[in-house]
Amino acid sequence: MARILITSAIPYINGIKHLGNLVGSQLPADLYARYNRGRGHEVMFLCATDEHGTPAEIAAQKAGKPVEEYCAEMWQVQKDLSDGFRLSFDQFGRSSSPQNRALTQHFAAKLDEAGLIEERSETQVYSNADGRFLPDRYIEGTCPNCGYDRARGDQCENCTKQLDPTDLIDARSAISGSTDLENRETKHLYLRQSQMRDQLRDWISSKADWPVLTTSIAKKWLDDGDGLQDRGITRDLHWGVPVKKGDQDWPGMEGKVFYVWFDAPIEYIASAKEWADARGLDDADWQRWWRTEHGAEDVRYVQFMGKDNVPFHTLSFPVTIMGANSTGEDWKLVDYIKSFNYLNYDGGQFSTSQGRGVFMDQALSILPADYWRWYLLRNAPENGDSEFTWETFQAAANRDLADVLGNFVSRVTKFCRSKFGLEVPAGGEYGPVEEALIADLGTRIRSYEGHMDAIEIRKAAAELRAIWAAGNEYLQSAAPWAAYKEAPDRAAAIIRFSLNLIRLYGVLSAPFIPDAAAAMLSAMKTDDTWPASPAEALSLLGEGHGFEVPENLFAKITDEQRDDWAARFSGTRD
Repeated sequence: MARILITSAIPYINGIKHLGNLVGSQLPADLYARYNRGRGHEVMFLCATDEHGTPAEIAAQKAGKPVEEYCAEMWQVQKDLSDGFRLSFDQFGRSSSPQNRALTQHFAAKLDEAGLIEERSETQVYSNADGRFLPDRYIEGTCPNCGYDRARGDQCENCTKQLDPTDLIDARSAISGSTDLENRETKHLYLRQSQMRDQLRDWISSKADWPVLTTSIAKKWLDDGDGLQDRGITRDLHWGVPVKKGDQDWPGMEGKVFYVWFDAPIEYIASAKEWADARGLDDADWQRWWRTEHGAEDVRYVQFMGKDNVPFHTLSFPVTIMGANSTGEDWKLVDYIKSFNYLNYDGGQFSTSQGRGVFMDQALSILPADYWRWYLLRNAPENGDSEFTWETFQAAANRDLADVLGNFVSRVTKFCRSKFGLEVPAGGEYGPVEEALIADLGTRIRSYEGHMDAIEIRKAAAELRAIWAAGNEYLQSAAPWAAYKEAPDRAAAIIRFSLNLIRLYGVLSAPFIPDAAAAMLSAMKTDDTWPASPAEALSLLGEGHGFEVPENLFAKITDEQRDDWAARFSGTRD
């Protein structure tokens, strides 16, 4: 049994996320977690809300609420939606937690001890209209690299280029919109990332199995222009982790907080401590996932994220871990980073500001989670950007879920009830047709498992659909309704084999469509043990085993529904 630590990039607290956000990290991470649990491995799956920094302050200001109250409310909203999509986090934490505050201050002290923190005087943007310094994300303007007119002062979300606020063209305050800005001197702490450049390059180069998307972005940041730059890790904000050196004050840093991108990844670790604390467990129970001296050397740590998050997870966060480890600590570094391109929406981009596209709450209001999970995962933007269209969504629901899987389950269970009753029928033996399908399924299941182990999501989805389709082809060819007239024992064997196929489909499909899988397994009155072999799996439900006819697993999406939804989500969010 392996031990697998999984983290999904933590979403900002400000607002409900759209389907592009969902498929870029949380949903594929859940797929991988569910699959490995199903295989019998020990899994710790962690996520949280990213609550500090300017996004939270701006959103709270717009909502007219204290930032602490706003964050608490939005954490519950995001938790409820993650539950609705059946995201099986072991802990969905909060970066504003006491655990994250303490760990962030601890890491800062260790980095200072390692000589990787430097105090610098710098010029920052001050807004006369707002009467305050404007941290990077409080400044918006046009990106000098790609021309995107809503680039932030730290990074352009369109082209992912790292920026300084002074790089922006036509810069303005994100609070007031004022362009009455001036540069003033202030002091901040910098993480000396440049000192770790060679170590980072050697580490990244050693990851030959990482996706090209991940390593190419990391190496670009290491080598483009002047290479990896030192990065400020403090800001002039009120909401955040106070700048301290462990539990000691940091002279000259009074009133400042740590930069959100410094404390946010540390929340991965803190959420494990939150998990342990909530259950009254000892520190050793969470440290066995994160500290090699407590057993984490046996852990495989996999991160999931969109490509815009790659630079901080391949460079800045590893610097934090490596730097702390250089002082004698032993924190776990990531083993594999699965990154994703963007999911676009119907000829354009998802837009939170314009309400363009489908958001998580809206999706669940019109269809159950399995529809969305299946479509998004089978079209995951792994090797390039992918696009959501209502036509392809309808086709995936109708052709894959309803016609292939749902139809098979319905035909088999209803025919058996009609001819043999609600028990697995006796009589007949498996013949050459069944043996051939068992052999074919053996090959296909090994392929499916291989793709899932390698986190090749689209290939895994395609193989799973082929496994479903094989059952339909078998049923159509074996034709138990015809055999029943001449050889009822042969019909009984076909149906017994097919009922076992339903159980197998329930087990294999659970990572993708957990609700439908649970319904199949419940109807078959069986457990979810992963098959040791197809031959064993297709004989588990023996003669006389009771079953139920499940409700229709998947209703088809009509053209009228499709057209209505396309109009409803074209650009105006309620």
